[in-house]
Amino acid sequence: MEDSLHTLPTPQAITDPADPRLDDIRHLNSSDARPDLPGGKGLVIAEGKLVVSRLVRSDFPVRCIVGFPEKIQALREELANEPVRDTPAVYEVDRETLAEVVGFDMHRGLVAAANRVVERTVAGVLSNIPSGPATIAVLEGVGDHENIGACFRNAAGLGVSAVLLGAGTADPLYRRAVRVSMGHVLRVPYAHFQGKSTNWQQGLRALQERGFTVIALTPNTDVDLAQAIASVRRQQPEGARIAIMVGAEGPGLTEHAMRAADLRAAIPMAPDTDSLNVATAAAIGFYAARF
Repeated sequence: MEDSLHTLPTPQAITDPADPRLDDIRHLNSSDARPDLPGGKGLVIAEGKLVVSRLVRSDFPVRCIVGFPEKIQALREELANEPVRDTPAVYEVDRETLAEVVGFDMHRGLVAAANRVVERTVAGVLSNIPSGPATIAVLEGVGDHENIGACFRNAAGLGVSAVLLGAGTADPLYRRAVRVSMGHVLRVPYAHFQGKSTNWQQGLRALQERGFTVIALTPNTDVDLAQAIASVRRQQPEGARIAIMVGAEGPGLTEHAMRAADLRAAIPMAPDTDSLNVATAAAIGFYAARF
């Protein structure tokens, strides 16, 4: 085992909700004091054993793990034979104490806080994608944290190599996004494009220079997704490299984004249906591109 790797320390019991050792998970529902605000502590918050275990296995430095005794024990058993990178403080609390600290009844009974890491650049993310067939996601203006989380979960499940974020996209490390993603936002590489709503799209050139064909999903085209994917595969018979780009709920992609794309494609839908949820549309695009 490397010197920098450790096992989880023995938990300490805390009974006082005001104990400052619990400040990293305090007021999770507060609009201006919650610890995951980028302008404040900017911590990453994970809830539940599955997501907490993914946080512990990630590159994010874990500061503390807090939970009911039986939840802490279950986590320790899961990680018993795995070295962890950090030595976070581990605290056992009862249900009433945890509820008072976080601001609601956390029935999952386990929560952890970690520091953010320096975000990757778009160039850095792209440089780590091997040559050959690959799919990446591009999100523009997706401001709902649950949709962001669902997009990351879909990306992980469907083999997407990275998620790239355009202007107006919500913070992927917000607590709700982390939870809905089932912790996959902690492991799927992502980066933000530089620029504002009218010029971030210039960053798509970096994808195209690396052989990616950018497909903008929009209902306002006569080309369906299957046709678009087939045309890319004909042009890249050695293995298609495709970027699936989706926009905000309601307005969809901006015209600036669609003009910067290589192709526009629609997902065929039943009559009297104007659109799909953005995470659902993205998942269909990922599946079509990958399989």
